[in-house]
Amino acid sequence: MKEVESDNYKFYFTDAIDAYKFDETDKTNPHFHGAPMKAVDIIAEFKDAYIFVEMKNYDDITEYDEKNFVGKKEIKEKREKFKWLKNYLKYKYRDTYLYRYAEAKVDKPVHYICLINFDNALNSRLNKALKKELPVGKVSKRWKNELANSCQVINLDKWNKNFPKWKVTCL
Repeated sequence: MKEVESDNYKFYFTDAIDAYKFDETDKTNPHFHGAPMKAVDIIAEFKDAYIFVEMKNYDDITEYDEKNFVGKKEIKEKREKFKWLKNYLKYKYRDTYLYRYAEAKVDKPVHYICLINFDNALNSRLNKALKKELPVGKVSKRWKNELANSCQVINLDKWNKNFPKWKVTCL
């Protein structure tokens, strides 16, 4: 079992070959990469795949949800924040993929999981938008490989239900 602590969470990857904090800031750590690009929080390696994990906790999740709004200005602000978050998560994945490509470590399918403290409906909306922009699957006839094999945006409850072998607890 591999255990990883990051952003007030502890992950237990029972069947992982390796798992570690990828956005390492300690220059003496072997996982520090130092290039000025974004990085996901955790990478876990399994026999047949890599998992990129990004975590976000927001104090006020209503800032990103347009279902409760007062006027046009407020809905526009919420849509802009939602778009910013989607793009932020997209570039975290893409930059990490580039790091791993440069390390010759995209030799297995790569799955992206965003652990976000939104409700299921908002996570579902974000998941749909993010999948389109990564993109998930082979989107060009010319492509030989997929950039992302899957993408999921889920909260802690869904994580522990969907991935019983990879329990997560809050610290």
